[in-house]
Amino acid sequence: MSLPISLGVSTWLWTSPFKTEDAVKLFAKVKQMGFDQIEIAVEDPQLIDVNRIRTELSNQELGVILCGAFGSTRDLTSDDASLRNTGMDYIIRCLDIAAELGADFFAGPMYSAVGKARMVPIQQRQLEWSRAVENLQAVCERAADRGLQIALEPLNRFESDLVNTVDDVIRLIKEIDHPAAGICLDMFHMNIEEPDPERAIRVANNRLLHVQVAENYRGTPGSGNASWDAYYRGLAAIGYSGTVSIESFTPENKELAAAVCIWRNLAESQDAFASEGHNFLRKWLTGKK
Repeated sequence: MSLPISLGVSTWLWTSPFKTEDAVKLFAKVKQMGFDQIEIAVEDPQLIDVNRIRTELSNQELGVILCGAFGSTRDLTSDDASLRNTGMDYIIRCLDIAAELGADFFAGPMYSAVGKARMVPIQQRQLEWSRAVENLQAVCERAADRGLQIALEPLNRFESDLVNTVDDVIRLIKEIDHPAAGICLDMFHMNIEEPDPERAIRVANNRLLHVQVAENYRGTPGSGNASWDAYYRGLAAIGYSGTVSIESFTPENKELAAAVCIWRNLAESQDAFASEGHNFLRKWLTGKK
């Protein structure tokens, strides 16, 4: 059975931060490789000219997905109210961009700051969890006002101490208690945290809005030991019909590479990473590899 899924690729595979000037060549390349969607990682909203990006998306007949970047200054769980406010302001701006570009949702680990991984007293953990719930309720209201949803992404234990598994994110969504709250599952993080990825996808079920993929070592899909059969079975079981996007990073961008601990090239080139990954995924969608 062939899965009715579109394929995307993240701008992070080539560049960081993404800016309007990157769109013409990058979108054309992505389209030529056969992708259906471009996943734009919005690190700095001021670098995005919505009208020009929308024109290039139309020129290449590409769909668009937006994801966010949540560093230490954008932390909805921080003890510092100014950082919580900065995080909220950033998310709202990204929601505006997503709506203006015609995306359906905004994705990412927006509940906290990436890299915030500590052993803290249970009282502090509960306080931060409560802040995440309260602030994401407000985010969901803002998203719904724009006809959008949010896709909350669990991260592995080395990058977050708050939401690591599908069970964690389901609990968070239940407490947010808003129909705009959904899930983004990233295969790289699942390879670390989920004993049974098929079960994780089944648990996410109709809350699953987006899927990001890379190999267990964050390399080209099909080149490592990720549980592709389990992912296929899980997505087929829930009738997933969204997008599967390749997400990885380039060591050429030193700041981003340091943040995600990529110290070497993971493919012959970033173009080869995308092209070979696309070819593998097209076969995988048919149930063959």
